[in-house]
Amino acid sequence: MNAMTPLPQLRSLVTGTPPHRMTQAQIQAAAGQFFPRLASRSSLQGVFGNARIEERALSRPLDWFRQPHSFAEKNAAFVEEARALTGRLAAQAIREAGLTPADIDAVVLVNTTGISTPSLDAWLIGELGLSPQAARLPLWGLGCAGGAAGLARAADLVRAGHRAVLYVAVELCSLTFVPQDETPSNWVGLALFADGAAAAVITAPDLVAAPPRLALHGARSTLIPDSGDIMGWDVVDGGLKVRFSRSIPALVQQLMAGNVADTLAAAGWTRDDLRFWAVHPGGAKVLDAYAEVLDLTPDDLWASWEVLRRHGNMSSVTVLFVLERLLASGVRGRGLLSAMGPGFSAEQVLIEAL
Repeated sequence: MNAMTPLPQLRSLVTGTPPHRMTQAQIQAAAGQFFPRLASRSSLQGVFGNARIEERALSRPLDWFRQPHSFAEKNAAFVEEARALTGRLAAQAIREAGLTPADIDAVVLVNTTGISTPSLDAWLIGELGLSPQAARLPLWGLGCAGGAAGLARAADLVRAGHRAVLYVAVELCSLTFVPQDETPSNWVGLALFADGAAAAVITAPDLVAAPPRLALHGARSTLIPDSGDIMGWDVVDGGLKVRFSRSIPALVQQLMAGNVADTLAAAGWTRDDLRFWAVHPGGAKVLDAYAEVLDLTPDDLWASWEVLRRHGNMSSVTVLFVLERLLASGVRGRGLLSAMGPGFSAEQVLIEAL
């Protein structure tokens, strides 16, 4: 972790979802129609209710998922919807940062739920009129940890000399649905995952722009050895098949206390310095595990619980929704942004709300 000064500054952060909002009850009813045998298993009957999600956004209406779709069709839908979302949000983030597209000299783009080559950042450069010389850093495969990792890499680009970095994350988890997958992992995924995107602008501190909302102090990445089977995709004919093979809440309990302590110590911070927590809500059990191992109260995690309730788990994007809610509430002072994801990995970012 590098705590160099002057500090990169976040000038804007905006979020958005696709137009099709569904209640958890609607999605559960559809899931029961897709997989009646899974719905009848007593061990799985409480999954939707225990998720503590009320509604979520999907890229397509429920009737679309009732029809068979090839991997190619799903991915085409991903590219179409991802472009619509990221184009709108990125343009808004640049405006709210008090900049023009010509001011952006680097683009970081995070996603894990669809494939595009050229990557989506190339399309954004042309669509928004960014400089064709803008540096491009597409990050694929980080899953739920990607929101934190992408923010850290955007800050690293500013430290390396870039003046204004556009950071975009987009995940359309619903489009990875595989109707042939009658596994408990798929059932859990149906109960948790949703679609969304976020865009932000991170700049050098002396750039003439909108007032800064956040300073980025440093970050720490941790990869657990021999843990690739814990979470990820298995690529099958029907698309990207979700994989969970171990208890992620248990890993939070095993890893997070020491990881957070090491992150703070490397920066010369202590727990007493932290005024807020931006934690990726991977699920209700994950948040409960964070609370237990880090001795956090419901008030400490209110934004994570609210985003989970209203939006579900949008993979990498979710922690950026949490951060947006915290900034909108007027938090000030030092905080920690935390997420875990495939690898299996943990990402911690030290931040300061201004």
